[in-house]
Amino acid sequence: MVDLKEKLVADFRSREAAMNGEAQSPLHQTRQKALARFEELGFPTPRNEEWKYSNVRNLTNQDFDFGGTHAITVEDIEKFKIPNLSGNILYFINGKYEAGLSTIVSPASQVSIRPLREALATQPELVSTYFGNLADTQDEAFTALNAAFAGDGVFIHVPKGKVVEESIVLYFINDARSANVGAQPRNLFVIEQNAQVQLTETFLTLGESSAFTNAVTEIHVAQDAHVQYYKVQNDSDATYHVGTTEVRMADNSHFYAATVSLNGGFIRNNLNIALDGEHCDAHMYGLYFPDGKQHIDNHTVADHRKPNSESNELYKGVLRGQSTGVFNGKIFVREDAQKTNAFQSCKNVVLSPQATMNTKPQLEIWADDVKCSHGTTTGQLDDEALFYLRSRGISKPEAMSLLMFAFCEDVITQIKIEPIRAYLEEIIAKKLA
Repeated sequence: MVDLKEKLVADFRSREAAMNGEAQSPLHQTRQKALARFEELGFPTPRNEEWKYSNVRNLTNQDFDFGGTHAITVEDIEKFKIPNLSGNILYFINGKYEAGLSTIVSPASQVSIRPLREALATQPELVSTYFGNLADTQDEAFTALNAAFAGDGVFIHVPKGKVVEESIVLYFINDARSANVGAQPRNLFVIEQNAQVQLTETFLTLGESSAFTNAVTEIHVAQDAHVQYYKVQNDSDATYHVGTTEVRMADNSHFYAATVSLNGGFIRNNLNIALDGEHCDAHMYGLYFPDGKQHIDNHTVADHRKPNSESNELYKGVLRGQSTGVFNGKIFVREDAQKTNAFQSCKNVVLSPQATMNTKPQLEIWADDVKCSHGTTTGQLDDEALFYLRSRGISKPEAMSLLMFAFCEDVITQIKIEPIRAYLEEIIAKKLA
């Protein structure tokens, strides 16, 4: 049986031995500290409260080839593309940036888009100013592991006052047709004052072998900046995905996120937003559709640190088969965060007696002049609504599909990029048929 922790530590030592002078760089010192912390923490177990319902034992007993070769062709890429979605399109295959497949159309005056490894070499001062400031390597083992191997991913910098007119779309594709593969992309987005941008991360897997993605994205949203961030997952049943997105917002900034998990064997999404300025506005939407024996876990944090800000969160799930869903949403209102408005809702429909949904909404308030609410519901389809549709001559399967699609529509309509919304509507309609 493979011990993935030991294998990864040995892989780090092997790479380090071949680095020569780079081993003395400040970045590599950060990597070494992160690896040491990962060795101390080890992979989380259900005894860890944050992983109580998400057991990674099956992941840690497998071997993965990180950064291995692939045989994906342009024809394969066409099958994965979101129809009619244009803009800056970047492809990462098994974690490695593929310049030959990627297209950057926005002028350099609007945005700088570079592979992280290149940015570390050409813009070390700018990257080091922001890199690692948000991601927690002290308590989060997967984040520490990612930091230890940081190098592959993308650095996106939008200068002050610039509006990026074309969307930025990142495709992370695993080629697991011939062997188990692993990828640890590290993304850093710096959106400066009064800038605007649309960002999309899409995760897919080709093949029947296992794939493991451990992704970390840090997003710095400066004063008066506007950011739309979308995350779409449509992986295989043999895929393990742990994704952490860390966001810090400054005064008068706006952050808008939607996470849609269509398919995947084991998915853990962490979305942590620090509203670290006054008059911030954060929105979080989520949809998830576990089926079979799939497991989808969404952990969110809205941390209100300054007064006069607002967060709004809505997550919805549809569970079938023997699947498991988890939602843990936290709202923190710090002592100085007076005049905070924070709202959180998680709603789930369980269509199978073997499916399980675990929810844990949390609200911690240290201020006294706030408006906050949180809640969760889990149940089955409304029998009266189902009866009404059937009494109008609609078959039971079709009536159930209509009700389910209407249930999801609250989130789908919040997706502001029309090609992504149309793409998701088509897939969701097929899944609910």
